[in-house]
Amino acid sequence: MSLTYESSGVDYTPLDAFKRACQAEAATTTSHLASHKLAEASGVRGESAYLIESDTEFLAHVEEGLGTKNLVADAVQAATGACHYRAIGIDTVATIVNDLVTTGARPVAVAMHAAVGSTDWFKDTHRAAQLAQGFAHGCHLAEAVWSGGETPALKDIVNPETIVLAGSALGRLAPKSLRVRGDLRTGDAIVLLSSSGVQTNGLTLCRALAAKLPAGYQTKLPSGQTYGQALLSPSTIYCRFVAALQDAGIQPRYLAHITGHGWRKIMRLPEPFIYTLTQPFAPGVTLETAAGGIFDFIIKNGPVSIEEAFATFNMGAGFAAYVAPTDVPATLAAAQASGYTAWLAGHVSKDALRKSVKIPPLNLEFDGSTLQVR
Repeated sequence: MSLTYESSGVDYTPLDAFKRACQAEAATTTSHLASHKLAEASGVRGESAYLIESDTEFLAHVEEGLGTKNLVADAVQAATGACHYRAIGIDTVATIVNDLVTTGARPVAVAMHAAVGSTDWFKDTHRAAQLAQGFAHGCHLAEAVWSGGETPALKDIVNPETIVLAGSALGRLAPKSLRVRGDLRTGDAIVLLSSSGVQTNGLTLCRALAAKLPAGYQTKLPSGQTYGQALLSPSTIYCRFVAALQDAGIQPRYLAHITGHGWRKIMRLPEPFIYTLTQPFAPGVTLETAAGGIFDFIIKNGPVSIEEAFATFNMGAGFAAYVAPTDVPATLAAAQASGYTAWLAGHVSKDALRKSVKIPPLNLEFDGSTLQVR
């Protein structure tokens, strides 16, 4: 039987329904901004980060959680003694700031939320120090200050052997013309940026697969890494890329962080566009070699269908930039100059009635009904 994200314990249907209900209720509170001489940015509900508008700038705010990746780190440490919590700290920052920069805002401050079921978790001082060092390193990569956080001990709510990691970030957009508005047009190009691996989404499915493998997380991949090591590769932080675009005077039409919902996130905008990805992998990269082969390993050993894999994982592409065709060369140059692998992956076309993500080389298509986040 094929392994799916839903069968491993994550069903987005009720989760997304709750998110949409929250957006509706949250909209009733917008009027309170007026007393601060502020306003809600138009069309921001349902985007990856929230924008508050003043006369001179936008303030951006986001809250995000790591998910269950630290459970992989716990299992690997129990089996081998190797601590991977420095990478987990970087991952936590990445999942927060990568959402923030999709608006065009640069992160200013990041806060950590680290909830435990027992304060005994912090008695492993090496692990705790690694987490703190990794979170600080993530902030350095994002060029943001670590502003503070919260460490609640939630007995009987959180498993006493684990930690729940999340956080929030504040960013700013000045001048306001730098805002990424989602004004896509037919013919716009889709540029993808490489990921480091699974990054921070789909780990519940990955953990379900580990339970099926005779050697678990110690199973060797063709690359020579163990399955656990490959899963724990720290996430890529894309802040430098967005900053490089701005410094080069390139105004992207839209930006998307490819996390939960996998490549369906490419069609996050509500308007009916067809997103056609004719080059889903970087030049010289294949499904078998993407991100060191981790996705091919998951597909073959799950087994996981190709469709399920692209609906769940980033499949080697962690961030998408939608730009005018004339801006493609400069966008690729900005990515390379700031340390990222990027490639022209496809294009956008307007449709009168529907939206979808098409991946012709793999004979895949995701209809807009499969992504309902607003």
